[in-house]
Amino acid sequence: MKNGKIATLAIESSCDETAAAVVLEGREVLSNIISSQIEIHKQYGGVVPEIAARHHLENINAVVDRALEQADMSMEQVDMIGVTYGPGLVGALLIGLATAKAYAFASEKPLIGVHHIHGHICANYIEHPQLEPPFMALVVSGGHTNIVEVTDYNECRVLGGTRDDAVGEAYDKVARVLGLGYPGGPLIDRIAKEGNAHAVEFKRVFLEKDSLDFSFSGIKTGVLNYVNSEKQAGRETNTADVAASFQAAVLDVIVAKTVKAAVDMKKDKIVMAGGVAANSRLREMLAEECKKRRMALFCPSPILCTDNAAMIGCAAYYRYMAGDRDDLSLDAIPNLQL
Repeated sequence: MKNGKIATLAIESSCDETAAAVVLEGREVLSNIISSQIEIHKQYGGVVPEIAARHHLENINAVVDRALEQADMSMEQVDMIGVTYGPGLVGALLIGLATAKAYAFASEKPLIGVHHIHGHICANYIEHPQLEPPFMALVVSGGHTNIVEVTDYNECRVLGGTRDDAVGEAYDKVARVLGLGYPGGPLIDRIAKEGNAHAVEFKRVFLEKDSLDFSFSGIKTGVLNYVNSEKQAGRETNTADVAASFQAAVLDVIVAKTVKAAVDMKKDKIVMAGGVAANSRLREMLAEECKKRRMALFCPSPILCTDNAAMIGCAAYYRYMAGDRDDLSLDAIPNLQL
């Protein structure tokens, strides 16, 4: 404990960020260290799992040491170890999990496994001290697109998800088609501000009536076909217009389905989570719709949208307070369901 408050040392390594944090009482962040591998993976146009795992192995002990040092904490003051155990890249997860187990075993502190998506949702508790369940959560990232009903701190139910590409994955692929680089989300968000969102009418995919699922592979193909047809016709493609039109088609569906879920389930609060939750246009559109319906909208700051360990510390705290514990047999589950 520190200052009479329960202290969590948290570790996150599900993809390409090596992260560690110290969090008090689930919401007070003393340190949140993130070692990003974006520059390493840029040359490949996406995350290479084997390279990601190798860099986690090289960095993780130093990242944990920095988190404790910045928090001015010793392991003796830590009450528990929280760690992501899925979903994610199996090699990357195993590095963080093995490290957390070693600290838990050596210090004789409880080990708490955390679902990565639960962690993203919990980032909002850190950002907004007044926030409490129940609410509707929109989780949008490079690997996930989910609408989640949150009924309590440890109780979530997925109402809808992507049937193919996650929205962040679609952004990356379209950015590659447009020659923008990696990661695609921030680049498209930035250039779309200069474009006309009505220049190209890409199809909005709503699937079956009342479905809360998503499908983004078709629009990715639509962008590719449009760019190729323009090239074959000898016409120059306006990259900003295509980016803006693509983004509009994707976000129209995401916003409509999220608001529909909140209305249907009688929720007056919507929270955003995941890397794509930092998208400025998505925030604007959801804010507009929530204002119309007198719903409250909660968004994390950009640093808490990306993968980080503070959110894992928050989620671990609420599992700990509910009496949940894991033993050293806890294993990585790459496709862990929420």
